[in-house]
Amino acid sequence: MKKITLLLLLALLSINCACAGHKLFSAGKSRYSIVVCDAASESELTAARELQLYLKQISSVYLPIKSSDELRRGEPHIFIGYNPSYGKKLGVETPAVESEAFTYRSVGKNIWIYGGKQRGTMYGVYTFLEREFGVRWYTKDCTKIPELESWQFSKLNHSEAPAVLIRQMDYFDAQDAAFLAHNKVNSVWNSMQNDYGGLVGYWRCHTFEHFVNSNKYFSSHPEYFSLRNGVRQPHTQLCLSNPDVLELCKSGMLQVIEQNPNYWVYSLSQNDNFNYCQCEKCTEIANKYGGQSGLLLWFVNQVADVVKEHYPDKHISTFAYQYTRGVPKDIKPRENVVIRLCSIECCFGHPLNECDHNKPFMADIIKWKDVAGKLFIWDYVTNFRHYLVPFPNFNVLAPNIRTFIDHNVVGIFEEGQYQSSGGSFADLRTWVLNKLLWNPNQDTRALVEDFITGYYGAAAPHVLEFFDLCHAQLKDDMVLNIFYQIDSPILSDEFIWRGTELVNKACQAVENQSDEIKHRAALVQLQMKYIHLMRHPAKALEDGTYDYFIDFIRRHKIRITEWEDVEGWIRWYNDIYLGKKN
Repeated sequence: MKKITLLLLLALLSINCACAGHKLFSAGKSRYSIVVCDAASESELTAARELQLYLKQISSVYLPIKSSDELRRGEPHIFIGYNPSYGKKLGVETPAVESEAFTYRSVGKNIWIYGGKQRGTMYGVYTFLEREFGVRWYTKDCTKIPELESWQFSKLNHSEAPAVLIRQMDYFDAQDAAFLAHNKVNSVWNSMQNDYGGLVGYWRCHTFEHFVNSNKYFSSHPEYFSLRNGVRQPHTQLCLSNPDVLELCKSGMLQVIEQNPNYWVYSLSQNDNFNYCQCEKCTEIANKYGGQSGLLLWFVNQVADVVKEHYPDKHISTFAYQYTRGVPKDIKPRENVVIRLCSIECCFGHPLNECDHNKPFMADIIKWKDVAGKLFIWDYVTNFRHYLVPFPNFNVLAPNIRTFIDHNVVGIFEEGQYQSSGGSFADLRTWVLNKLLWNPNQDTRALVEDFITGYYGAAAPHVLEFFDLCHAQLKDDMVLNIFYQIDSPILSDEFIWRGTELVNKACQAVENQSDEIKHRAALVQLQMKYIHLMRHPAKALEDGTYDYFIDFIRRHKIRITEWEDVEGWIRWYNDIYLGKKN
């Protein structure tokens, strides 16, 4: 310990040393080593190994990883993780284990990267690689690693902290632990323990049917389910005023938590339909508390009380969604209840706080801000009826996230094409959203150009022009909703003609490049082939578009809509558009 303390003090004394720069590596050589501080966490060890790996690919130099006991006087180092010996001298307090904030800085010739042990230090290492060397983790299968002859620094001092506590992404190709860690996304549906500090799990949604299943209970207890127009109906919602339903949900929730202990929140939420119970007692409670949201919250609070007795560190979540989006009166969520406010009815082409169509939602989020101690946003970023049509919403991604943060949300969930790869600019939107969830003050345009240039090879200029063309179609008086139809004025004849020309040029530009680059360009082109297929089915069958399209989505398992798998959609298309029965 005396040895490491002496070396740290020598490093501190050099902080005011005037020098032109310190070479981390040059011409395939380096004097540096990577030092993992004492009591390093698993994620800090992972970050140290990956720093070594990426610097090797960048510089052809292998930096050894050492422990503090192996240090030698005079050697320069990159220190990974917080060490109290230097923290006190620099006036840096020990970061909270769960803090995701980080700093990387130079002290003389040494570099220190430190933050919270769970993920903060690790995020610092990945940001160091991004900002200083240009490494990019565009997708789980595409990493850009520049090759550099040399790199030097004179002074480093950079700190960051996340803009929102919980950042959740729901794109199909964004569920890889390494990809999420590299891009500082910390939450998924399924709780995940891994070498990257783990991921915060959100247990399910639309769970009424899970706790009181229609197939199990309806025949013997129809009174557990919604009364609609005088008749009890299965697969609707629950009769929330029924005391037996409450007991089933209490016991069921305790069992779920016992069997799935690693989640931070567990959903007790309405099924995905509008068929709430109209019985006299449910209506009476709803009227007392200002509507269906009041009835739901009255019910959820009682389950949350029982959960708190047994699991005081766990949370229960419910929806403010469609018929429960309005704010109740004379009742508030318990301290351990998370309200998940959904923006499904909104226009996603114009910022939430600047669009007349979105005024009702803005009125609700303002009220929920004052009522809900923990407000979590469920946001939508694609067309769920037509995954492949252009969805020109990039201009609103950052301002909408800032709006959510202005209303004190604890987390944001971005739902995109979660069932398969291949949606409209799915890879681009995933990466940009990852960046903006961490810091929504970044330049969205710069992020878009960064990705397109690094991802599409020689097709990039044409892809960027097509991207801009898509966004130019959205006019001030248009509403961009998440179910817009194929005959929307957004998809004008002029756009189709010009867009087809651009995506064809993109594919032609990469004819001599790798199969992977050609596939990326083909996914962009697929958007226009889909529009042609839907607008002109007979012509698409005649000119070969139909055969090409069907073969492509089958080979790559690309879903077209949220509701049908690939083969189901093909059968639907054949029956409706071509009159085929096979």
